[in-house]
Amino acid sequence: MGNSHGIRFLQKSNWYYLFLALLVLGISLSAVYSISVGQVMIPFSESWNIMIYKLSGGLLGSVEHLASQASVNIIWQLRFPRVIFALLIGMGLAVSGTVLQAVVQNPIADPYILGISSGASLGATFAILIGLGTDAIFSQFGVAFGAFAGALAASVAVLVIASVGGRITSVKLILSGTVISALCSSFSSLIIFFANNAEGIKTVTFWSMGSLASASWQKIPILAVVVILGCGLFLFQHRILNTMLLGDEAAITLGIDLGKYRRIYMMMTALLTGTIVAYAGMIGFVGLIIPHITRGFIGSDHRRLMPVVLLIGSLFLIWSDILSRTLITSVELPIGIITSVIGAPLFIYMIIKKSYNFGG
Repeated sequence: MGNSHGIRFLQKSNWYYLFLALLVLGISLSAVYSISVGQVMIPFSESWNIMIYKLSGGLLGSVEHLASQASVNIIWQLRFPRVIFALLIGMGLAVSGTVLQAVVQNPIADPYILGISSGASLGATFAILIGLGTDAIFSQFGVAFGAFAGALAASVAVLVIASVGGRITSVKLILSGTVISALCSSFSSLIIFFANNAEGIKTVTFWSMGSLASASWQKIPILAVVVILGCGLFLFQHRILNTMLLGDEAAITLGIDLGKYRRIYMMMTALLTGTIVAYAGMIGFVGLIIPHITRGFIGSDHRRLMPVVLLIGSLFLIWSDILSRTLITSVELPIGIITSVIGAPLFIYMIIKKSYNFGG
């Protein structure tokens, strides 16, 4: 393999931990740059000082010398919640994609391929168009609940169909996911077609392309709890995930019931994906390309792969958000368009690259 030297290089513990540290540093610097750019440009040093001051509760740094106190509000109330959204969502989508690729032993698997995102989209579309997204009582939880319910229902449907006629296999999961994805997309289109709600349709249309514009401090707690708990649990599942790559026959000899773990992991990724889709809409290709990129220089051992996937996913989405806000002056592009424009060519390159080998 052409990337074998890179894999051997990063399999040495010292270099691996240095690489993790560099990724954390890259995320930190990217986060500060992200809160500095936009329609109102704020100097990098000023942004850094404001972040230190706010994160330390006023113990470090100072904002007294700032020419405009508006910079503090712009960074702390508008841009920093958005950076946290990008970090959490990138982390959740990348980890979900990595897990699902191991679950079905297929390098093209991600929440979209398996119908989970389409199910979440159907649930959220229904919630928005019946008014749960604007209702005073349900404004924060209505769409989130609809998306999660849709993702969960799609996951259950995929598992039920895949289990018909015997044991669940990776091929049956992929085929079942494709069917459920098409079905959910059709029902979403049908609901929009018959809906007599112009504002709701506009919301669904923009939301279907993905956006971090709705990020706020009020929405962060639920998203953070779900993503951190989900990703944290998967970080300790590397032994089972590695066994999944070996196949069902090898798992039987090791005394591991992969069918049970497939069901558990599908439910957990449904929770992750449903929550993410509810808050940010449909953001494609993150769960598909980030695991591919990472395996190229880390290898397929999930003990080392998962922490790097988590960090690269966050870094990728932070920069995708920066591009969505800065590519066109005074216009914010949906982040889903940015991830697709970057992700599609990368994925095509990986398909035609002869040396790439899933499980590698």
